[in-house]
Amino acid sequence: MLNESKPDLMGNRAPWRQRLYTIIFEADTKAGRYFDLILIAAILISVAVVVADSVQAISQAHHAKLYVIEWCLTVLFTLEYVARLVCAPQPLRYATSFYGVIDLLAIVPTYLTFLAPELGALVDIRVLRLLRIFRILKLVRYVKEYQAIGQALRASSRKIMVFLATVMLIVLVVGTLMYVVEGPQHGYTSIPVAVYWAITTMTTVGYGDISPQTDFGRLIASVMMLLGWGTLAVPTGIVTTEMVLHKRRVTTRTCPGCMTEGHLPEADFCFHCATRLLPYESDSAKHP
Repeated sequence: MLNESKPDLMGNRAPWRQRLYTIIFEADTKAGRYFDLILIAAILISVAVVVADSVQAISQAHHAKLYVIEWCLTVLFTLEYVARLVCAPQPLRYATSFYGVIDLLAIVPTYLTFLAPELGALVDIRVLRLLRIFRILKLVRYVKEYQAIGQALRASSRKIMVFLATVMLIVLVVGTLMYVVEGPQHGYTSIPVAVYWAITTMTTVGYGDISPQTDFGRLIASVMMLLGWGTLAVPTGIVTTEMVLHKRRVTTRTCPGCMTEGHLPEADFCFHCATRLLPYESDSAKHP
């Protein structure tokens, strides 16, 4: 069998590393849920600290406290990152994955400001604050609803791309038509400017910086507005349909080989790379 030839990456590892892997990368056990809840709280506090520190009045009054909290959270995220590298069967694979990069971005900026203060002369400190905001992306790993939406978006990506291509075709044609009908004397100085008007009109934003002045132009604008109301519902319908079609009992089981999440409870192998998975361990299964 093809699957039997795939390596069991967790087979020869120390029991404590397997247990640590289950706690950190899977949230279907009681310990895993507590781990996730603690990290969610830490992420939210960290983002709140970064946002508060960007307010001048708050920063001047409480900078020392915010600084201490920031470093405590950075140490916590650093320990988490190191623990993931230690228990991951393929540390490099994790480090270069989406979540691995996000975890690294969550801790590097704080160390940069400490180890190299002269960076302030090269890079505005606000850039490092912006990088710390990436910690909010760590929440995606711990909330199953994010994973469900992500799976639906991936499944409907081709349909959405076709939809966007159709919308771009419409705004290009209508924008060109408006450029011909209205002309530079009414603000439509070029086709790109007219396409910009078509996009803002179709999305019902309507900044009002450019507006048709002729009766025929207003007729086209009216059609674009009505068309915009209809097109807004299309992506929502596509994603909702995929969520219904792909609704299943997905767990937080993570493949030790490719770090792919969301395997079924009864799965023995990864659906992406066919690596053998750890046995499914659910707290609810232990205590029905």
